[in-house]
Amino acid sequence: MSTQELAGGTAGPKAGRKEWIALGVLALPLLLVSMDVSVLYFAVPFISQDLHVTATQQLWIFDIYGFVLAGLLITMGSLGDRIGRRKLLIFGAVAFGAASVAAAYSQSPEQLIAARAVLGIGGATLMPSTLALIRNMFHDAAQRSKAIAFWSAVMMAGISLGPVLSGFLLEHFWWGSVFLINTPAMVLLLVLAPVLLPEFKAAAKGRFDLLSSVLSLAAVLPVIWGIKKCAADGFAVTPMASIGAGLLVAVLFIQRQRTAAHPMIELPMFRNRAFSGALAANTIAMVAVVGNAVFMTQYLQLVLGMSPFKAALWSLVPSVAVGGAAPLGMALAQKIDRAYVLGAGFVIGATGFGVLTQVHVDSPLVVLLVGAGLLASGLVMVMSLVTEAVVGSVAPERAGSASALMETCSEFGGALGIAVLGSIGTAAYRANVDMHLPSGLPAGVGQAAREGLAGGSAAAAQLPGQLGDAVLAAARGSFSHSMNVVALVGSVMLAVTAVTVTLVLRGTSKPADTEEAATDELTAAGIS
Repeated sequence: MSTQELAGGTAGPKAGRKEWIALGVLALPLLLVSMDVSVLYFAVPFISQDLHVTATQQLWIFDIYGFVLAGLLITMGSLGDRIGRRKLLIFGAVAFGAASVAAAYSQSPEQLIAARAVLGIGGATLMPSTLALIRNMFHDAAQRSKAIAFWSAVMMAGISLGPVLSGFLLEHFWWGSVFLINTPAMVLLLVLAPVLLPEFKAAAKGRFDLLSSVLSLAAVLPVIWGIKKCAADGFAVTPMASIGAGLLVAVLFIQRQRTAAHPMIELPMFRNRAFSGALAANTIAMVAVVGNAVFMTQYLQLVLGMSPFKAALWSLVPSVAVGGAAPLGMALAQKIDRAYVLGAGFVIGATGFGVLTQVHVDSPLVVLLVGAGLLASGLVMVMSLVTEAVVGSVAPERAGSASALMETCSEFGGALGIAVLGSIGTAAYRANVDMHLPSGLPAGVGQAAREGLAGGSAAAAQLPGQLGDAVLAAARGSFSHSMNVVALVGSVMLAVTAVTVTLVLRGTSKPADTEEAATDELTAAGIS
């Protein structure tokens, strides 16, 4: 295979109508898997009431999907490279559709948790398979860029649409409908995939490395769990020990990849700046996206007093600008060095965070929407470009593993966004609320108000008249202050990333006049 093909260069046959229709087919599982991350937001109260769910079981219902998905992405990406990506996609569609029915008709919390775990398995097969198949269908770099821009837009749309669709369904049907909506789309995928999607698998690569699969799972799960526990309970011994154990297993996993005859991940890929730099940029973008989403949701509901469904509808407004951001970024990257476009995307995101530093309790809603819109537009531009960089910088037979690594980095980025930015916001809230709570409050009320805006709102509702209003005002004002602090930190983080990404990735994109430089980089990385 030529170095140019390994680099994902511009040479290659043009995709026709069949490939573009097939891209629409691939959008089905991508949309549903990304929606399933957020579709439970409104359904949990109904599920808890119907199935008598405990607090611990509720956490597992929420988290088990993401845990299983994150832990199996690397394994499924490698498996798809070996057995065939279309075959794995079809298997995932069967598992996802069957688990959706099982979840919808669960009769106990344990059944629902188990169904959510199987949904995670199905999601782990679907996510890297869709992106790897795009690499196989679109060999022309310009067409592949457009296809990946569409892929990125669909993924972000799914995350945004999840709460809205959930709210709509729950107003008209029972809670199981938020799961059952997956099944018709998966049936359609099963019918169309064998006809429209090509099959692709790498040349024989020896036996599947079961030990590497176990090690990857044992590395990812403790780290994700530990980060989420730190976000919820602070930096306690148990979650920190879990993170440490996961990192230790990660070292063993890397060592296994160095010595195995047929590794799941070929480590020389990381010596390619276009690949490793794009993974890092994607992780930081996800930190910002998820970290901001946590605060925006609470601001709309608890500061502005919107209903969950109304808040979900307003949260869709910033995504209007997102639809044009990914194609614009891809078009610019065809004309100038991709590093400069990535840097510009991070600058736009940093500007959005800058606008959010000016959001206060009595601010017009448009200030929040403009800030969130700029942030989302800039970061979707970034994520489209880094996705194209990851997929386009490796050979087609490595696309499954590369896609799985990118999705795993996204999961880590989302967990870090909640943990790091969430912890900063919590610290800023508590420091500010202590200065503004009225004196003489009952001990339990004051403690509840210091826990966060939700606790402060609940505490205020228990107090009479002006005292309750004062506690609520203190909680809302302190939350707005914490949101400003997080936005300031996020703005600085993205501005620094913009400079770093531009310097590190400059020269790694490959217009025709830089073909020789790209070839030299791949040769130096040991991928020739």
